[in-house]
Amino acid sequence: MEDPIPKDIEKEYSGSPPTRKTLIERLDNWSDWTSWDAFYRTYSGFVWHVARKAGLTDDEASDVVQETFIGVAKNLQKKKFDTSQGSFKSFLLNQARWRILDQFRRRKKTWYREISLQNDEEDDRRTDPLERCADPNGVQLEKLWEKEWQDQVMELALRRVRSLVSPRQFQIFSCYVLKGWTPERVKEELGVNAAQVYLAKHRVGRILKREAAKLAEGHE
Repeated sequence: MEDPIPKDIEKEYSGSPPTRKTLIERLDNWSDWTSWDAFYRTYSGFVWHVARKAGLTDDEASDVVQETFIGVAKNLQKKKFDTSQGSFKSFLLNQARWRILDQFRRRKKTWYREISLQNDEEDDRRTDPLERCADPNGVQLEKLWEKEWQDQVMELALRRVRSLVSPRQFQIFSCYVLKGWTPERVKEELGVNAAQVYLAKHRVGRILKREAAKLAEGHE
């Protein structure tokens, strides 16, 4: 089961964002607090999940979120990210990666201080905490980032789809496709027939695919 997002970040993570290009272009206006709030709400929970899955604690991950967005704000203020060049996903990954590594370095310093104080006979068998991280410098973190990114896109697409189809069709789709119920169980528990099950699967699935593609394009 995934670690729950802290309440202050969960509140921000619950919204459905505008497209990446439109949103970031609006951040040029430093007095536009609504856009900055939307930007933080869109990406804070995502960064937090990546930091946690990289091996950080809740508090460390929350620090990564705060430090990442301070760094993003400074870079945008200095015009170091151009929406017409490069990938925003890579830009945000680099901002978060440095902060994740900083947390492991801080932990490493604390670890060495504790070791020197303890003067434990088994010191040589202890593992460096930075080494225990799932390759924060390279491929593993990028794979984790990509998976979380796609999961976020799908989560946002599902929210959009929920507002575009009837509650009944979404319920059938959720039980059959998302929860993996058998057609027989769906029919029995929801009181529908086979035609309704397969219609919901194809109609809602088609809309979900369309919305996910639109979101992925907007957030690259």
